[in-house]
Amino acid sequence: MRQHVKIDAPKSVTLSAPIRVVRVVTRLNIGGPSIQAIALSERLPARGFPTRLVHGALGAGEGDMRYLASDPAGLQFVPTLQRAIAPLDDVRTVTTLVGVLREVRPHIVHTHMAKAGTLGRIAAALYNRTRGSQPRARVVHTYHGHVLDGYFSPARTRLFVGIERQLARITDAIVAISREIRRELAGEHRIGRPEQYHVIPLGFELGALASIDDRARALARERLGIPANAHVVSTVGRLTAIKDHRLFFEAARRVAVADPAALFLIAGDGELRAELERTAADLGIGGRTRFLGWRRDLDTIYGATDVFLLTSRNEGTPVALIESMAAGVPGVSTDVGGVRDVIESDAIGLVAPAGDSDALAHAVTSLLADEARRRTIGASGRASVLARYGLDRLVSDIDALYRSLLA
Repeated sequence: MRQHVKIDAPKSVTLSAPIRVVRVVTRLNIGGPSIQAIALSERLPARGFPTRLVHGALGAGEGDMRYLASDPAGLQFVPTLQRAIAPLDDVRTVTTLVGVLREVRPHIVHTHMAKAGTLGRIAAALYNRTRGSQPRARVVHTYHGHVLDGYFSPARTRLFVGIERQLARITDAIVAISREIRRELAGEHRIGRPEQYHVIPLGFELGALASIDDRARALARERLGIPANAHVVSTVGRLTAIKDHRLFFEAARRVAVADPAALFLIAGDGELRAELERTAADLGIGGRTRFLGWRRDLDTIYGATDVFLLTSRNEGTPVALIESMAAGVPGVSTDVGGVRDVIESDAIGLVAPAGDSDALAHAVTSLLADEARRRTIGASGRASVLARYGLDRLVSDIDALYRSLLA
């Protein structure tokens, strides 16, 4: 078992006046960064942090999470802000963001995701130059993960590392969502100074998932038309290369041979869907695989699941894994990125080497064959993530960080 390291949140500072925040996120597609950006923007005003949430355009085939925002008036859409590099649109985005900052006059500018982190921090630096003797906005950037390992060629990676090092110089606080991400950024890539870093794990509203019981599981299977005696292995996420769904299917093929009752659910969508549907058919498990597309009823997906399988090549903090564990579903994952921060021991989940379909399949089949072990690991995993990844804890940590920056 890995030693648990307690991470202290910044000291809270009492400030009486409202603290205005502009939060910038590349896009509100399905995933952890969008959930966090919306949740913080919704929860922090009650603590004295009125917030403007600026977001860009979705990519083709990406699911939209704007439905999570209870107050759409708090959102501002900037159509030129997009994930792809587009020099003219990028310049327009910076200009637009500077205009937003001049309008709101924020105390805090907080960016999320790589592209928003680049353009948002440049805009904040330009805005601060115009402040004269007035207090400047403090700049915070959250790394929900990073694209510096496994995404690009070595030459392009070196370019992006150089850009991130420069951006760190105009950043007051860097938030890493796991100890592993902090180690990679500050240690391996030498981005920023150690004292800039604050490790603040993600936080979620997990109450609905935590309430799933045996009755809810039976109803979930009825809704999805899944036989009561099926052994369901699920995954949730974008159908994109970094999630490595081909590895999921290679492991699934081995599971299917060992367990005739195994059925596989794929919740999510993306540019690789057609290719992955062919992969499942080519591996002989197309008839036992269901592609469900984007779903909002994740309690139904997790409720119908016996084992959750994550096969990513890299993860910041694996949101779907946390959700499945909150639902009491034992998880099996590749040992990448921040996974070990979530699955701290085999008492709450199982990990296998990245790319090892045999080890993943063995872990899954061992759980499918032992209901008592599934229940024990599921209950322990649920208790673990509820204690560590609640939304109230996240809001308190960010509140304390903001106040410490303005002290």
